[in-house]
Formats: sequence, C-alpha cells, structure tokens
Amino acid sequence: MSNVILILGPSGTGKSTSLRNLDPETTFIINVLKKRLPFKGSSSIYSEDKGNYKETDKAATIVKYIEAISERRPEIKTLVIDDSTFIMNNEYMRRAHEKKFEKFIDMGSDMFNVMEASGSCRADLMIYVLCHVEYSPDGMVIPRTVGKMTSDYVGLGERVTIALHSCVINGEYKFLTQHNGQMYAKSDLGMFEDLHIDNDLVAVSKTINEFIGE
Repeated sequence: MSNVILILGPSGTGKSTSLRNLDPETTFIINVLKKRLPFKGSSSIYSEDKGNYKETDKAATIVKYIEAISERRPEIKTLVIDDSTFIMNNEYMRRAHEKKFEKFIDMGSDMFNVMEASGSCRADLMIYVLCHVEYSPDGMVIPRTVGKMTSDYVGLGERVTIALHSCVINGEYKFLTQHNGQMYAKSDLGMFEDLHIDNDLVAVSKTINEFIGE
C-alpha cells in the first residue's frame, strides 16, 4: 500500500511551492490546472518530453497514470496530483447546464477512483494529493469538493492517515501537522516534532519514511 498524503490549503499559501526541492529524476507531477509551477526552473525540469510530467484534468487519465507509474516506473518515488479539486470543478463547469443528478454521481465516482488507485500503489511510492479548502457549516476548514456525494461518501480526509494544511506564518510558508480546532490536519502521534513545519515535501517524505521504517 502506498503512502497517500493530502496537502490542503487556500490558494497562495504554498501548496505547489512545496514541490520546489523534489528530485525531478524520481518525481512525477500530474498538473490538473495546466498552469506553470511556482518555483524557479519548473518548466525546464518538468515536462512531458522528460517523462516526469502530465497535464490533464480527466480522472480516467489520471488513474491510468497512477497505475502505470506504480507498475512500470519503479524509479518514480514521488507522485504529485496538483490540484485535485479541479478534477471536480472543471468537470462540473463542463456539465453545468445538465439538470440531472448523474453528473454528481460521475464526479463522486471520479474522485473515488483516483483515491482508490492512489491507495493501491506500491509501498515505496509517496503520493501527494493537493486540494483546496472550504468552510463547513460549523466553521471548520475542510477539503473542498463538489456535491454532497463526494464530501459524504468519498471522504477525502477520511481516506488518508496524513493531511497537512498549508498556511503563512510571519511571511513564511508552513504546514500545520495536527488539527488546531479549525483547520483540518492530522498525522501519526509523534511523527512530526512541531505543530508547524516548513512546507518542503522532501523533508516531509524523509520524516514519514523514517517514522514508518521504510
């Protein structure tokens, strides 16, 4: 079973920036929004020609890439889906004029398939699923979804053991490692020494691997 980690947070709080130190030789990025990655040199080190990058917002295509990387790309140790929210958002807008409930069933099924595929990969593959956030009726900051089916039954947060919440503290990008009463975050007891850590996925992966003994 692979390690699937949610990276949650509002736009501009460092979710994509946390990819900056990853090794492009062992990393594959699925760019859902097809926008430039926000760190120096990203366009030259990640590309489809280099075999470490794919732009798509189609859930079926993303599932195929997840499975292929797990089965046929053993050199890839980190897979990033940036930003999973727009797998749902883009599909919703393409089908905004449809009146039937089936579109919400399809979107829920799409996210279920992505998360199921992610959780079924080889044990040495770290999968980071980036996601925007929204407020729940009780004021909690939770993963953003489209439709109650996805939020109630797919349960993005419930499907992972580790969820880090991006935030900006004194002008610095940080990850929250445990729930603070409002922002959704969680990690194994004792995994991270501090409530707030640097937003560096290389350091995060190292800590997780050392903790679980990989």
